[in-house]
Amino acid sequence: MGKVEYFDGPNGLTNLIKICVILSVTVIIGYAQPFRITVIDSAEIGIKFHKWAMSEDQKGGVEGTCKGWIFYNKYTTDIFTYPTYIQRKSYAPFAVNAKDASVFTMDPQIAYRIDPARACDIFVKYRKGIDDLENGYIRTCIYEAYRTCANKYFSDYLMSNRAEFEADVRQRLEKSLMSEGFIVEEFTSAITPPVSLARTIDEKNAAVQAALKAENQVKGAEANAKIRIAQARGDAEAQKISADAEAYANAKIASSITPTLVQKMWVEKWDGKMPETVTGEHSMMMIGKK
Repeated sequence: MGKVEYFDGPNGLTNLIKICVILSVTVIIGYAQPFRITVIDSAEIGIKFHKWAMSEDQKGGVEGTCKGWIFYNKYTTDIFTYPTYIQRKSYAPFAVNAKDASVFTMDPQIAYRIDPARACDIFVKYRKGIDDLENGYIRTCIYEAYRTCANKYFSDYLMSNRAEFEADVRQRLEKSLMSEGFIVEEFTSAITPPVSLARTIDEKNAAVQAALKAENQVKGAEANAKIRIAQARGDAEAQKISADAEAYANAKIASSITPTLVQKMWVEKWDGKMPETVTGEHSMMMIGKK
């Protein structure tokens, strides 16, 4: 038997047309199918809304939040999602003016999250995704907080009280963002002063360090002088005590020497020979003995 091709001849063309029609109808039916299914996981909050709202009282057609498996009509309804876990964003440097017109550069970093209870309000008001919100509303709030707070500080005070300034900025930022449904978890910034101010600060710090060094040297010299004085006093007192002890000993010895003791000592040391020359009390004693 010869091989029969399915698409050969007039019947083959008919079969090909049938298959094309079936595929086309399948695609059309699938596309025309109004119902869809999606899944909102535990790290997101879904917002179900109608594409057309007949009344402004319907909050832009928002039905509410949703999670899990969601069925909806793709022609009339849609699902928008926001992450509910912490988002971190680093911004390009901001330039703001202090109260004395000095220009400071701020490099902010923020960690925040969306309040699930306010997700619908955020969507109704902005209809933006998380990236658009970060580069739009949140960035504007950060810049406004920096600008407003910096205008209250003179340059020197701002640099000497950075913690106070950053706390002031964060307080204002939290007030703005929390009112819209954003919760600030962390907020930090690197503050770069103008070059002239930085140079002045370095010179001031160098002068302070030099003054501290000189003060320490003076204190060291005073301490050394006190040590030498204390040592001299100690030596003087030691000498006085030694002299007093020697004087006391001499006085004791002197008070113990009597004429009788002297004569006794002289006799004990006499070798029995008469001296050739005798004077004073000793000659009298010897004469008396003769």
